[in-house]
Amino acid sequence: MTDYVEEQRNELEAIESIYPDSFTVLSEEPTSFTITVTSDAGENGETVEATLKFTYVAEYPDEPPLWEIYSQENLEDGDLENILTLLKQQAEENLGMVMIFTLVTAVQEKLNEIVDAMKNRREEEKLRKEKEAEEAEKVKFQGTVVTIENFLAWKAKFELEMAEFRRKKQKEEEQAGKPRLTGKQLFERDHNLDTSDIQFLEDAGNNVEVDESLFQDIEDLDLDEDDPNFDPLDMDSDED
Repeated sequence: MTDYVEEQRNELEAIESIYPDSFTVLSEEPTSFTITVTSDAGENGETVEATLKFTYVAEYPDEPPLWEIYSQENLEDGDLENILTLLKQQAEENLGMVMIFTLVTAVQEKLNEIVDAMKNRREEEKLRKEKEAEEAEKVKFQGTVVTIENFLAWKAKFELEMAEFRRKKQKEEEQAGKPRLTGKQLFERDHNLDTSDIQFLEDAGNNVEVDESLFQDIEDLDLDEDDPNFDPLDMDSDED
């Protein structure tokens, strides 16, 4: 017949010697105690901590002890759930043997994993911010990529704005009694040649006469380009 009381007493003495600074007896009937478990320090000195409370049941270790997370530092809800799941798993695997040291060791390793995960998340966040900064810097220097669609949209908006500007400008000049500008004056004032020409034609009522006599049909010119002595400059001298 197993002497549960003796096994529990022996384990309690061993646990107290292993964790002298973090072991605290809460009650003797039933036997209840806490053990504070702290992770190894992380890269920046950060740690996580859990204080575990264990209570012996009458037939421990053939039955698992009761446990709870008595207090904690720097742990998230998900971490606490994982620790409780780990304790349940380890207890089931060690039934029939005293297991407090095994349970505490498993939690210690879990806390170290949590600190490592915190480090990884911090590094990932750092890389993400660096990437966002690089992308922002690229956009800053590259500007907006020009596509047919956004160019046409910009052009349409620009033309509307220019038309409105000219309308207001003309109205202001008419109200001020200024004479209508000639085509030459419009051209000199507006560096946008295409827009100036269109405005000039509109002002003239699209009624522009061209003297065709000023142009000579190329076919009427007596040119012999195959002649090795042909020199286009001679044509200018002949005209003189």
